[in-house]
Amino acid sequence: MAEYRIDELARIGGSTVRNIRAYQDRGLLPPPRLQGRVGLYDDNHLARLRLIGKLLGRGYTLAIIKELLAAWQTGKDVGEVLGLEKVLTDPWSDELPGTATDAELVEIFGAGLDDDEVVRFRQRTLELGLIEPDPDGAGYRVPSPRLLHVGAELVAAGIPLDAVLDIAAQIRADCEIIAGRFVGLVEEHVFDRLDQAAPGPEDVTEVAAVVRRMRPLVKMVVDPFIARAMEARVQEALGDRLETVRNQPAQS
Repeated sequence: MAEYRIDELARIGGSTVRNIRAYQDRGLLPPPRLQGRVGLYDDNHLARLRLIGKLLGRGYTLAIIKELLAAWQTGKDVGEVLGLEKVLTDPWSDELPGTATDAELVEIFGAGLDDDEVVRFRQRTLELGLIEPDPDGAGYRVPSPRLLHVGAELVAAGIPLDAVLDIAAQIRADCEIIAGRFVGLVEEHVFDRLDQAAPGPEDVTEVAAVVRRMRPLVKMVVDPFIARAMEARVQEALGDRLETVRNQPAQS
């Protein structure tokens, strides 16, 4: 079996010396065999390092990776842990991402904007997460084409672009509050209860089931509330407008 110094292991494993030491400190990577004052790593370390890199690349946190590796080593059902992580990391929308080029964004939103305004618009849409840099460098990735469509429709209706972006930022903040309330509810009544004792496989399954149930429930709760609120606000606003028109003297 081949042996490697830490710098060699980092190079071959596609990592860094700093990361390897951090993984050791967290218990993700076993310590090396010491030969005098030199640490020597073998192919088992290399395989573990590459596995950690792949899991990180898939979006797993170091805490989850440690749990997975511990379950693997003790012969537990890794599928249970992977099932929970899949539930936690799966997207909550079935919407497919799209792409857009600078020219397309300007065509949709930038009519009448000067160069400085276009730059500011692009920066704000990036900050809001409406677009993301394309790794290939060919334009942008659009996580939610629906959101861009809504923005384009509002601009087409005569609402200034800055006002549309301002309300998008406010709605995003409101949605983060709503999401926090749902997650806080589950943390208080499910996660905290499980923390009182060492969770077993059945507890992991329960947590995964609760998170799955939350997906449709969130929309089922939010949609009726926003619909009723919009009905009330629109009726109120139109009622005031109609009352104003009704009270105006007739033109002779």
